Amino acid sequence: MGFVELFLVAVGLSMDAFAVSVCKGLCMKHLDVRQALVIALFFGGFQALMPLVGWALGTQFEQYITPVDHWIAFVLLAFIGGKMLWDAFRGGEEELSCPADGKLDLRELVMLSVATSIDALAVGITFAFLRVDIVSSVALIGATTFVLALAGVAVGHRFGARYEKPATIVGGIVLVLIGTKILLEHLGLIAF
Repeated sequence: MGFVELFLVAVGLSMDAFAVSVCKGLCMKHLDVRQALVIALFFGGFQALMPLVGWALGTQFEQYITPVDHWIAFVLLAFIGGKMLWDAFRGGEEELSCPADGKLDLRELVMLSVATSIDALAVGITFAFLRVDIVSSVALIGATTFVLALAGVAVGHRFGARYEKPATIVGGIVLVLIGTKILLEHLGLIAF
């Protein structure tokens, strides 16, 4: 997996965190840079940690799964991307409550960080099968999520939820396309 593909995976995985960050930005009467940094650190940290955990799990079962690893990568990425598209078009996202005192609820932030990074766990499993360099991968995913979450808080504060749905749609499409490309490469139908 090349840098461009890895970066696109990182962007796709970051879209949930971006969307939640937009909602957090909506709650800020005044843009609080310190709170925005804390939000971005939580989302970026969990997005980096989860693929590492998935990779560690995937390497334990590598010998059993290598013959079908491309199908697993395709199914997982297509499922994650499809779920993102379903959620974007279905609407009805759960509402985030804004605290009256304007402070961050760290318990809520941990739960949101875990919830938005579960898909990264599955991607980490595929990284083990594809023999992706895990250190650079988790660093890129964490950094990308950090930047996009920080931008999400600013966008939410400035523009509201206008960009939440398009960002989720783009992220879902990117993950489905990358999964399809991995499958077609391993089946020998395309060569990159």
